[in-house]
Amino acid sequence: MTSLEVAVIGYGLAGSVFHAPLIAAEPRLRVAAVVTGSAERAAQAEREHPGVRVFPDADALFADLSGIDLVVIATPNRTHAPLAHRALTAGVPVVVDKPFAVTAADAEALVAQAQQRGVLLSVFQNRRWDGDFLTVRELIDTGRLGAVRRFESRFERWRPVPKGGWREVGDAADGAGILLDLGPHLVDQALTLFGPVREVYCELDRRRDGIRTDDDAFLALTHDSGVRSHLWMSAVTPQLGPRFRVLGSESGYVTYGLDPQEAALRAGRRPGEGPWGAVESDAWGMLGADPDLEPYPTRAGDYPAFYTAMADALLDGAPVPVDPRDAVTALRILESARDSAATGVARPL
Repeated sequence: MTSLEVAVIGYGLAGSVFHAPLIAAEPRLRVAAVVTGSAERAAQAEREHPGVRVFPDADALFADLSGIDLVVIATPNRTHAPLAHRALTAGVPVVVDKPFAVTAADAEALVAQAQQRGVLLSVFQNRRWDGDFLTVRELIDTGRLGAVRRFESRFERWRPVPKGGWREVGDAADGAGILLDLGPHLVDQALTLFGPVREVYCELDRRRDGIRTDDDAFLALTHDSGVRSHLWMSAVTPQLGPRFRVLGSESGYVTYGLDPQEAALRAGRRPGEGPWGAVESDAWGMLGADPDLEPYPTRAGDYPAFYTAMADALLDGAPVPVDPRDAVTALRILESARDSAATGVARPL
């Protein structure tokens, strides 16, 4: 079997927990190189991926790309576009963690470069393979909800004490703030389900002392279809709302809690080690119209599907798992959201 050599730039949370284990779980891919300036993380990479080459910085990797078939960028937000540009210039396919870039203009430039050079480019929108999202999609596709009228989606946390990292104390050039941290997931899911957006309204707040950027946001999207998506993201929510609340003409669906795949990966579990992404029946969402509600089975999540599809694209010419133009559209929406928050009025897209 052909094994494609993958270089992962960045071996913090994104690189070591999300990307490398999922790459290693795909038989046609191998974590062949890791870029990290941390001796501790370098040792971790060598333990977890025997035979891996470790580079101290991106310059060292780009000076020796021999045998590398795919570059995965899992670094801080401000570096995403510059590193992707370098990989594309070298003619090496690229996967970029979200957000694709800090600005829509930078993202558009990368898409144009990839098209001009004929190099594959994708964005790691792993939340398309959350089990609860797959369940919502199933309910919509099968007509169980009727015509969807309102879609509510939340990523909320309770972190009253800031951690002090760049996401909290960085500035716009860093891509800091919760809107650009969690917003790409929420907007991408809404676009995937309901299509183009014609109007954006946003509220942004900085609630905690000691931070320099937004930590509490609400985003309202009006889709061309007439569906309204209401999206919440917050670090200051002492009582968490439902993960999804979807209201249709015939029925509704409400579910709480997060997909279990992230917790499993953080705990060191790996795909293939028993059932993956399954949700216990006591955590299933509720489907129906009051008072007739019943639990509806949550589909198993499938983060490994991203790199399976990426291998298909590299080896067989299949489409990339996430079209980068989708991420450009999401960034345009997030930029309009900032404009709306600054002016207090909805913005056309």
